[in-house]
Amino acid sequence: MDASTIVKDLESRQIKRIKLGGFDVDGILRGKYVSLEKFWSVADGGLGFCDVIFGWDIDDKLLDNTTVTGWHTAYPDTHAQVDLSTLRYIPWEPNTAAFLLDFVSPDGKDHPASPRQLLKRTLAKAESMGFVPKFSSEYEFFIFKETPESLREKGYRNLTPLTPGMFGYSWTRSSSQADLVHTVLDQLEAYDLDIEGFHTETGPGVYEAAIKYDGILRAADKSALFKVSLKEIGHRLGILPTFMAKWNATLPGSSGHVHQSLWSKDGRENLFYDRADPQGLSKIMRQYLAGQMALMPEMCALIAPTINSYKRMVPGAWAPNTATWGIENRTTALRVIPGSPTATRVEYRLCGADMNPYLSMSAALASGLYGIEKGLDLPPMQQGNAYESTGRALPRTLAEAAENLKRSEAAKAILGEAFVDHYVRTREWEVREYNKAVTTWELERYIEHV
Repeated sequence: MDASTIVKDLESRQIKRIKLGGFDVDGILRGKYVSLEKFWSVADGGLGFCDVIFGWDIDDKLLDNTTVTGWHTAYPDTHAQVDLSTLRYIPWEPNTAAFLLDFVSPDGKDHPASPRQLLKRTLAKAESMGFVPKFSSEYEFFIFKETPESLREKGYRNLTPLTPGMFGYSWTRSSSQADLVHTVLDQLEAYDLDIEGFHTETGPGVYEAAIKYDGILRAADKSALFKVSLKEIGHRLGILPTFMAKWNATLPGSSGHVHQSLWSKDGRENLFYDRADPQGLSKIMRQYLAGQMALMPEMCALIAPTINSYKRMVPGAWAPNTATWGIENRTTALRVIPGSPTATRVEYRLCGADMNPYLSMSAALASGLYGIEKGLDLPPMQQGNAYESTGRALPRTLAEAAENLKRSEAAKAILGEAFVDHYVRTREWEVREYNKAVTTWELERYIEHV
């Protein structure tokens, strides 16, 4: 959509204000409202946006170890460009439109800490190799009858789920919440977030949503905006969704699986499919998988970004703990889904619902392209239970994952040394903050007995 068309569209819809925002390394959308008059002045030339969004953590605590920004740089504005192609109208905010921002350094290059810019660079690499990546994501998330205030009043314990009991794929549970479900789906559709599937999962008040596939950049935008939008809609409905990877030790974790395929430049041929192959898998797909297998332990911090991510990655919990692949195998990290020329794809099952989709999709695509460039051979397929596999173990903690990424020359080469350095610093900060915490588990275990 060009600028003149946008002008006419905004006027015809009587838009009064614009929301502009961009995603930080934790996948949080940071933004603000601007007047329509202000928007016209920045639509082409861009605007200044305080770069502290790349210098603080998920809780707005200032990081003490970053180089791209900090007290030593005095937290200046970084240049933000409006991506006009991301125009959306917010159904739950009348007369309001929204655009996403891209962040640029003073030298005109991509900001080294910006996740969306990382994905754009990775996409450009794929296109230079003759590929069009098509991706999608599916999220599992728990819904509570809570508010931000009640969470704190309860100390984040004894929360009330939307519905009780374990009832996956329940026809009756979703029907009993039909007003809520249809409101969510209708508003997401009106916000250009098409949901292909929506159903209950195993656990109290837990649902799964499959977002329709798209080109990788739009797929990441939709995936990131889905979480934000569900929280905004939920607030108006008196509910609170969580995308924590493992909010309760006794319940299943929440995944954020990413589906991937590479297509020809004209978008007509799925390059993962080969009719002549007994399994229907092309050489390109096998090399792509091989690259992901080879780099998965090094890329894990980008896929599983929080302390809590690793509480989900335990045997028997529908999340992988080894770098393995298999055909229609839900215990492996990479589940290959063969089929028709259009449907053949790979599901990256390592991702949890707490992923930053720009980073997880960048890591998945970049490592796959690495396998194609290097002509890597795919290891043998996992047969049966991958939890009993002798394959390469994945990191068990964020500290281990961050150290793997820090040492990875391949990650620095394909993602950029500046980004990897900044991201590792943010994860090391996260680990240090966790190590300082005194948990409920420690209090219950030690306060009386030691």
